[in-house]
Amino acid sequence: MKVVGFEKGGRIPPPDVVGYGERDGGADARLLTSSATGNGGRGESRLLTSSATGFSLVELLVVVAVIAILAGLAGPGMVKARQAALGARCVGNLRQLGIASQLYWDDHSGRAFPERFGRQEDGWRYWFGWLQDGAEGERRFEAKSGALWPYLSGRGVDVCPAFQQSGDRFKFKAKGGAFGYAYNLLMGPRGRDPIQLAQVQEPSGLAVLVDAAQVNDFQAPASPEKPMLEEFYYFGTNRLEATIHFRHGTKAHAVFADGHVGCERPLAGSLDPRVPPHRVGRLDPARVVP
Repeated sequence: MKVVGFEKGGRIPPPDVVGYGERDGGADARLLTSSATGNGGRGESRLLTSSATGFSLVELLVVVAVIAILAGLAGPGMVKARQAALGARCVGNLRQLGIASQLYWDDHSGRAFPERFGRQEDGWRYWFGWLQDGAEGERRFEAKSGALWPYLSGRGVDVCPAFQQSGDRFKFKAKGGAFGYAYNLLMGPRGRDPIQLAQVQEPSGLAVLVDAAQVNDFQAPASPEKPMLEEFYYFGTNRLEATIHFRHGTKAHAVFADGHVGCERPLAGSLDPRVPPHRVGRLDPARVVP
């Protein structure tokens, strides 16, 4: 066996030296072995030292562990970011509904709109639109009959994006979503004239429209054994009617009579525990009574 390589004097490497590099200004030859074989003496070369690199099992496990830790740290942050985005869209919805309400008041001599206008064909005309009589989830709904429709650019602000209208514990009132916000019943009570906004002493403290839902156990497919969440359309001070949906963490969004949108917590002891984790309850009466 003969060892071949560089010699002093700038000797050109023989053909069977396949690579080299320079380090610290000097020549660094990779030594090769050359051996003769039979059948014509054909040569075969191989590196004496290997420069191949790769990940060991330990290094790979460390990388996987770091990625898992980073994913765990990022997960809660992404959830919070998504909740914040949904909350911002809900605030935008209520702000537009608040502007539409004020435009209605201006066009009707400062008087609020009623919660329910009266019978129309085979259904009722409510503040949010016309709703047909009939079975839950099968009734027709027409938003164009609502009090605020002339002041809105179509639909799109009528359901809070954080309102999860799906799953086996939710039921629709009509075909498709109708409305995800409730109106203050004391502003437009049934059987009486709606209030004049001028009589409201503190408009910034009077909630007009709020995130809403109700727990239903008396209309199929809901039952006492299987109470279900459904959308609802008014709120008041009745202790038997928990219709505010605190779906933004522990809070509900509300637009007030002065046009601002704020967050409200449930009245102590008012939460309905039948459809967890949904938090359905009532507002402080101070936010409801004109």
